[in-house]
Amino acid sequence: MHRGCLPLLIALTQATGSSAKTVTYDWNVTWVFASPDGFGRPVIGINDAWPCPTIEANVGDFVSIDLNNKLGNETTGLHFHGINQISSNSMDGAVGTNQCPLPPDHSVRYRFYADAPGTYWYHSHSMGQYPDGFRGPLIIHDPDDPYKDDYDEEVILTLSDWYRDQTPTLMEAMINPNNTQFAPPLPNSTIVNDGDGSHISVEAGKTYRFRIINWSAMFSTFLYFDSLDMDVISIDASYVQRQTAQQLRISAAQRFDALITIPEDTDRNYPYLVALDVNQDFADKNPPRPILYPFNVTGMLITDSDKDTSGTVTVQAFEPFDDTTFQPHDNESVYEPVDKQLVLNFDYCFDANDYPRACFNDTTYIAQKVPALYTAASLGENNTETAAYGQVNAFVVEYGEILEIIVNNNNDAIHPFHLHGHQFQVLARPESQTGNWSADVTINDIPPRRDTVAVNPKSYAVFRIKAENPGVFLFHCHVEWHVEMGLSITLIEAPDKLRNYTIPQDHLDACDAMGIPTTGNAAGNEDWANTDRFVTVPPTTYTGSMYTESS
Repeated sequence: MHRGCLPLLIALTQATGSSAKTVTYDWNVTWVFASPDGFGRPVIGINDAWPCPTIEANVGDFVSIDLNNKLGNETTGLHFHGINQISSNSMDGAVGTNQCPLPPDHSVRYRFYADAPGTYWYHSHSMGQYPDGFRGPLIIHDPDDPYKDDYDEEVILTLSDWYRDQTPTLMEAMINPNNTQFAPPLPNSTIVNDGDGSHISVEAGKTYRFRIINWSAMFSTFLYFDSLDMDVISIDASYVQRQTAQQLRISAAQRFDALITIPEDTDRNYPYLVALDVNQDFADKNPPRPILYPFNVTGMLITDSDKDTSGTVTVQAFEPFDDTTFQPHDNESVYEPVDKQLVLNFDYCFDANDYPRACFNDTTYIAQKVPALYTAASLGENNTETAAYGQVNAFVVEYGEILEIIVNNNNDAIHPFHLHGHQFQVLARPESQTGNWSADVTINDIPPRRDTVAVNPKSYAVFRIKAENPGVFLFHCHVEWHVEMGLSITLIEAPDKLRNYTIPQDHLDACDAMGIPTTGNAAGNEDWANTDRFVTVPPTTYTGSMYTESS
């Protein structure tokens, strides 16, 4: 724990008083054979079961998870998507950034403070691993929920594309010099609740809080309930003013909480449609792929199992609610003035070996030996030297500064971008073909906050954060295939408060087992400027999280 945030964590603990508790989980990460779409394959589960379990806690609790890697042939790690990780940056779980890979037959403990309520999820953040099944819901309940009197029960609804091949096979085909069109692997199907079933029992006259999570590897999903409104109350664990929507487009990694009321006098069941957004730009008047793609799933809200449960839903056009127009529940105004600005131009690129990659500002992210947090903790005053971190696209922001991040999407497709450790304000996200950002753009003065936003093709988005959470955080596209192609940057936030940060011993032990140094620059050199053994060219053979004794 770093000294700068220790008083903050103590204050948080004291504020919760005797009501604070620690919610504990003891997990073995294991291979499980499953067939969520009718075709069997190995998946990554917990304690020999899949789908993976739900983590639940209350605001003010601590969550503690003992994770034991029993996969045998793969390393792993665990990220808690959307959790701020206040004073616990080593628990963020991004392998290569906040921890070393966890090898087979080794364990680590993750422990973090549940500082904010909402719908989150957890997943492996290790080399394209979560499309193989290692993901699950994470719910932080709120005793002071402003909408708690507006609903009767809660329902978790998870949506995902699905691949019948395992990730290493898919990655070998994608990161290949023959893939000159940068084509990602396409899924084989769509699954709801990881195959546990799309039929949901409901009762007439009740209102349900649907906690909707898209944990696709790639595709967004459209969601539409026949004859029923969705009253959105939260986006990515940020309360918003209640807003009615008929259709939602949920990008990979996004969450929506919506209230759905079943009519008191209902005499039927209600179908709902989950449709993969398989086009580069759904708003195109002539999308190349049919709107009703074969991968769509029709689920059913069941009020009476004796009535028809085979209904379908037809949508003539997808016109989802614009999620950048939600109003924050607390009406917080835009952060200003801006102290630093980070402009990120995204496009595809080729590396030195002509392998397809993805780039910010013509530079692809290349994983280094030493996790960036460990470098920040061990280099003293030199931890502000971005060159010390290797080619991880490091950017430094000081404590208390307001950072504006601009993403210019020069690609022809919509891409979801996610920031660890923060909810950013979404100041602007114009429609497709708007062109790159310019200084005179119109911004939303009371912007919504969330942690993942879809940026339209040939257009841009503008985000702002307050740098008040010391740590090392990734900002990346949440299409998992694009993460593996290098579409990430590393934010070094408040580096002065990260000096001498204490890494837990069990995390250091995992590094030792992998032969990874835990101090020094990107290669473990104590002289920050010594670039010997830096990784300067991405590997040409994809091994993902595969593990051998020589690893």
